[in-house]
Amino acid sequence: MSIRVVVADDQELVRSGFSMILDAQPDIEVVAEAGDGAEAVAEVGRHAPDVLLLDIRMPGMDGIEAARRVCAESDCRVVMLTTFDLDEYVYEALYAGASGFLLKDVRRDDLVHAVRVVAGGESLLAPSVTRRLVADVIRLRRAARAPEPSGPSERLAALTTRETETLRLLARGLSNAEIAATLVVSEHTVKTHVSNVLSKLHLRDRVQAVICAYEAGLVVAGEVADGGVGGEPPSRD
Repeated sequence: MSIRVVVADDQELVRSGFSMILDAQPDIEVVAEAGDGAEAVAEVGRHAPDVLLLDIRMPGMDGIEAARRVCAESDCRVVMLTTFDLDEYVYEALYAGASGFLLKDVRRDDLVHAVRVVAGGESLLAPSVTRRLVADVIRLRRAARAPEPSGPSERLAALTTRETETLRLLARGLSNAEIAATLVVSEHTVKTHVSNVLSKLHLRDRVQAVICAYEAGLVVAGEVADGGVGGEPPSRD
């Protein structure tokens, strides 16, 4: 079964270029294109795609509001697109429920890989922006608020010790395989821990788990690995 995709960007050349790349893949079908946020929301409602590629800056309804509506009203997963490697709106887009973030100059293979990863239930951030996006933006937002306790937030109290450690490693950018090796457990066990973390903390995906870990003080800026978040294709076990 093909991965169904809607591509939304106010620049027609960008939109059509991404569509051509994705449509050329045997397992991906672009079911619609949209030129603004409102049209993107409408096309998602009309076609029920698996993935929405969504420009973060568009006239009228922007990508953030469109992502918020799509994630609240459907099971479609959203990958945000931007020209900048640190966009001040990216944090809000991820908090709205987006599962990925890519630069518009992404390589062809990386674009296809991102769609497959996100459609498979994982999350993905462009490696070039992972550390700055997650660590620096959240650090600045936390600094703007009142000082917080030095220990992890009470929000994490529902987690077991092993689940908390899994969240810590996930927030550092480790893949399931790397977490398994660190904890000396199977990847299947890691997947169970990650699933439990998301369920107990009421999080949509791994990206929101990373944000939660930083906001709770479980990890600090500088601890994110170079590889990104969820950048490997999901394994099948």
